[in-house]
Amino acid sequence: MAESENIVVETAEKIFADLADAQEINRDKQGAWKAPLWQALAEAGLPLTWVSEDCGGAGASLADGFAVLGAAGRFAIAVPLAETMLAGWLLARATIASPDGEMTVAPASPKDRITLSPDGTLTGRARGVPFAKAAGHIAVLAHSADGVAIALMDAAGARIESGLNLGGDHSDTVIFDKAVPKIVKPAPAGFDQTTLMLMGGVVRSLQIAGALESMLDISVRYSNERVAFEKKISKFQAVQHNLAKLAGESAAALAAATSAADAIANAAAFDDAVFLEAVSAKIRCSEAAEKGGAIAHQVHGAIGFTTEHILHRYSLRALAWRDDFGSESFWAVELGNRIAARGADELWPLVASR
Repeated sequence: MAESENIVVETAEKIFADLADAQEINRDKQGAWKAPLWQALAEAGLPLTWVSEDCGGAGASLADGFAVLGAAGRFAIAVPLAETMLAGWLLARATIASPDGEMTVAPASPKDRITLSPDGTLTGRARGVPFAKAAGHIAVLAHSADGVAIALMDAAGARIESGLNLGGDHSDTVIFDKAVPKIVKPAPAGFDQTTLMLMGGVVRSLQIAGALESMLDISVRYSNERVAFEKKISKFQAVQHNLAKLAGESAAALAAATSAADAIANAAAFDDAVFLEAVSAKIRCSEAAEKGGAIAHQVHGAIGFTTEHILHRYSLRALAWRDDFGSESFWAVELGNRIAARGADELWPLVASR
């Protein structure tokens, strides 16, 4: 890990530890913790990590931002930090300055499409847009007769239908009905909706991997505290076997997510190698979220399902993140199609090159 990455992650983790303790958040039913957390993140420049200083951001590297997202996953952060970072990254592709405050991106599904009309307005429906209800601005990728465009608009300019994901966070439907953006610019050559989905998928993969790390830590700690039949449950072979499987899922997710992040950070473009890494990470991390979450709850028994326990903050969010920016089933089909199109002889060289 580079020195700059160390500093950025340490700053993020200190803020999370001070202002995003899972147990304290569980006790705060009014959500009073959100404003101080966001203020601290904003003051540290973390929401605009991927935005250059010329566009009002921190100007940090992709690797720095990916490391922050891993830390955010370990704390199961329930504010739109990842979404604002991704929105800032998208706007920066078209050299659009990022505004202050919370942002999100649309569309958040590869099956949704937003159209830029000749009169400059946006039309379309984007489902499952994370934190749209809380965002002040939305970074939009739209299609027009001239190609792909990137737009910034006030969230108030679109109709937002509230929805919640499994973790209880906003996952809203944003309806653009002749919506007027603040600014629109052409996307750079080669940039398309698949590029945005791949980037979003890696963001979610890193968050899932971070959440699994915390689930493993919480489960191991609980197994060393819980006593049954006059001995710690960590001494039972069945529990040890489950914890070993959970550790394996966590390690696999972390390896896949960090490999994909490294590929993007060091690539000149979103080529087939990046596609393979990003899609594989989303598929593997999504599978790990399902298997790992089940094991963690099994280790905890009934206590892990109560609202008072912190485990569900991690497990439910990891499961919810599976669907954002394309589910594992969607990407599995796309990966199969891509491999089939390249031909059997090209598969091994592509895999071995990673």
